[in-house]
Amino acid sequence: MTEHPMTISLCMIVKNEEQTLARCLDSVADLMDEIIIVDTGSTDQTKTIAARYTDRVYTFDWNDDFASARNESLDKATCSYILWLDGVGGMLSSSRGAGATAG
Repeated sequence: MTEHPMTISLCMIVKNEEQTLARCLDSVADLMDEIIIVDTGSTDQTKTIAARYTDRVYTFDWNDDFASARNESLDKATCSYILWLDGVGGMLSSSRGAGATAG
C-alpha cells in the first residue's frame, strides 16, 4: 500500500479584513502546505497583508453569493485536506497541538 502524505490547504474569502487578517494567518500559516485567499472587493490593505503570506491571492467579483466565493477558493486548493477559516477566525494556541497525538 502506498502512503500519501497528508497535506492541508487553507482557504479563505476576505473583504476589508486588514485589522484581523494577519493575526488569523499568524495562528495557522506554519501548519499549512498552501494558503489560498480570495478577496471579494477589499478597499483597505487586506490584499497587501495576504500577499505577505502567500502568492495565491485572487480577486473575485462579489455576486451576492457567499457559496460562489467560497467555492472559488476551494476550487484552487491542491492539497488532500482543506481548512476553511474566515478573516476574523484563527486557531487558538491551545488547539494547535490537539490532533498531533491522534492516530
